[in-house]
Amino acid sequence: MHGPDGTDYPSRNIFQEIGPERIVLQHETGHYFTLTATFEDVDGGTEITFRQTFETEEEYIKAKPICEEANEQNLDRLVSLLNHMRH
Repeated sequence: MHGPDGTDYPSRNIFQEIGPERIVLQHETGHYFTLTATFEDVDGGTEITFRQTFETEEEYIKAKPICEEANEQNLDRLVSLLNHMRH
């Protein structure tokens, strides 16, 4: 992963499942967790739900302050990519 200032951040994810309605990955760098993203058709759009399951309560407590912002950034990048692909 690369920060806006050019800083490199090591990141290792192992994708366990990739499908049209669900993606599951194991995040193995820094904060260890399993991320499940589900995609559901809602009123002509898509609702995305992220569920993160941490190995320990300690991992959850360490990651909690950054999870919401980091997931919003990921969704913003996804929207940008999809808009680019549409045009």
